[in-house]
Amino acid sequence: MSVITLTSSNFEEEVIKSEKKVLIDFWASWCGPCRMMSPVIDEIAEESDAVKVCKVNVDEEPDIAMKYGIMSIPTLLVIENGEVTGKSIGAVPKENVLSLIGA
Repeated sequence: MSVITLTSSNFEEEVIKSEKKVLIDFWASWCGPCRMMSPVIDEIAEESDAVKVCKVNVDEEPDIAMKYGIMSIPTLLVIENGEVTGKSIGAVPKENVLSLIGA
């Protein structure tokens, strides 16, 4: 699966109503560690059908970031059935992300 870009208009449908576990990468284009994480997130999206992988650009969608109290980026959230079940802040190795999503 490819990475889904989340916006205020598709967030409810893609995340809250998702039957799959959702991994969300909160990022910004000016953030160096975010750029380091991007290929890792893209790889996981391609390799795993068990989780829906999404990205939120915090500059373009500040409402979503605010809703989840995102203060630092990159931040990864795992959401299942509308509830946050995992969180990771900062650039981390792929193994940590896979562990976060339970893969």
